Amino acid sequence: MQHSHTHLRTRPISAGHLRAFEAVARHLNFRAAAEEMALTQSAVSRQIQALEEEVGVGLFLRHTRAVELTSAGAQLLLAVSQSLPRIDGAVRQIRQSAGRKSVSLTTFASFASMWLIPRLEQFQRAHPDIDIRIDASDASLDLDIADVDLALRYGPAANMPPQSQRLFGEQLMPVASPWLLKSGPPLEAPADLAQHTLIEAGDAHRTHLQWLTWRRWFDEQQLGRLQPKRWLYFNYAYQMVQAALTGQGVVLARSPMVAESLASGDLVEPLPGFRMDSPMAYWLILGPRGVQRPEIVAFKEWLTAESQSTRQATGEVPDPDTLDHID
Repeated sequence: MQHSHTHLRTRPISAGHLRAFEAVARHLNFRAAAEEMALTQSAVSRQIQALEEEVGVGLFLRHTRAVELTSAGAQLLLAVSQSLPRIDGAVRQIRQSAGRKSVSLTTFASFASMWLIPRLEQFQRAHPDIDIRIDASDASLDLDIADVDLALRYGPAANMPPQSQRLFGEQLMPVASPWLLKSGPPLEAPADLAQHTLIEAGDAHRTHLQWLTWRRWFDEQQLGRLQPKRWLYFNYAYQMVQAALTGQGVVLARSPMVAESLASGDLVEPLPGFRMDSPMAYWLILGPRGVQRPEIVAFKEWLTAESQSTRQATGEVPDPDTLDHID
């Protein structure tokens, strides 16, 4: 099908014919697409013709027994094959959650794995009628447009919006498995770390998280030239702590992330007098669509109580300047 440039339109096309286009493009056969969609072959053909008229160019080359995508058709298929499954998935979630109470939140993967998920059963026992959906991603979502109710974020106070609620701060501390400390070289002073494998984030020196590095901790202890036995690098904090739990080295851990492991004895803090303060903190941010819903209020109250327990477990003393923003 040939179209002149006079047929090209600038307005968005209607979406009604895209599903027929995707089926024909996937099968490269009008009859197979019609059978899948429970339509007649002529009905599918008319939908494709209408779509080509709207787009302004041919999307298929028609042969005697088969069809072939044009370059324009291949370009459109790439977009449609990504968009339709996302739309279908959103519709499934909407149908499943219709009439149900739910809380959707976004947070970064390590916090979800190490702090939120281990505690979540408590909330579910207290509120069995509330569904929870967690989007664990290191990419920050815009709560004004994203399909989430709240965000749990990590950063300095200066980077947080005014309505943020501070949950707790953190200190950085060397921790290791008790098995490693019993079977390996002694670790009684900071300089003893030269005999150990040190675990660190592989990209910490290239990101805004440079204050979480061993090198900064060494500088605090006047050990700027210390070199460990070897380095072991990972992408995420939960991977680093997991490596420490299995005795693979010593990790400079964030206190809220390892409080439970320290309390249970799965990890040990061999140098308790050498903690380092961090400028980072953990924050709760409510999105505009969830402020008044009872299930969001219940989840916020639960998070506030859990954050209080974490502050007690880590020995955090609230800063008088931020006391009003902590709970």
